[in-house]
Amino acid sequence: MGPDKRSTRIRMLVAEQAVRRGARVSVVDVCTAAVAALPVGGAGLSAMSRTAASHPLCSTDDISEQLEELQLTLGEGPCVDAFVRGTAVLAPDLLTTELQDRWAVFADAALEAGARAVFSLPLQKGAISPGVLDLYANIPTALDTAELADALAFADLATLLLLDTRIDETGAPTGGWPMPDRGTEDLGAYRAEIDQASGMLTGQLGVGIEEAFVRLRAYAYAQERRLADVAADVVARRLRFSPDAEPAQDEEET
Repeated sequence: MGPDKRSTRIRMLVAEQAVRRGARVSVVDVCTAAVAALPVGGAGLSAMSRTAASHPLCSTDDISEQLEELQLTLGEGPCVDAFVRGTAVLAPDLLTTELQDRWAVFADAALEAGARAVFSLPLQKGAISPGVLDLYANIPTALDTAELADALAFADLATLLLLDTRIDETGAPTGGWPMPDRGTEDLGAYRAEIDQASGMLTGQLGVGIEEAFVRLRAYAYAQERRLADVAADVVARRLRFSPDAEPAQDEEET
């Protein structure tokens, strides 16, 4: 899979999480989507700096929360190494002698917390590194090439969300990518064409109307397009969704 297609797919996964949560896209959705897409049990993200105090930003469960706090408190672990080195640090089994020697205190504490494998991915854009995305598994786990590429894509998206200069005081993006609409809004308030497009997607994807609407909005977000414009393409059969492939533009149908 090419980097553009992977990036689009990751954006859609994250957008779907935000829609279900009923809020604007944030790093919380990156962590949640990463856990759903990868062979890991949890994810956490910490804001890190060489000149200011580092602190956890989000975690998906108690274990990932403990891992974030442990590494920042102890000053050792894959998260710390990933931030200092600026490269991904993969620890597929914390029981190995090498990792026990490298992180003598953290390795035992992480195992006690319930983690067996940890993968730390630095958030980077140029010379700026605002933090690290951590993933953990409760069994020995190795990410294959595609899974590692996906993990790095999640980290890239988290970086963009953290570095968006148009962030207001509440942390909500005020510009940049179009954000998905709030999931608590009544579907009937949307234009008939959007409702029609959602109905068409139930047949194309074999899902219920609510899931179809989630997919429609997630695609609009990922493509940086207005929801109404995407719906129009679906209704006109210029855009077709498939349960086994990325949505595709159909140039021949009108």
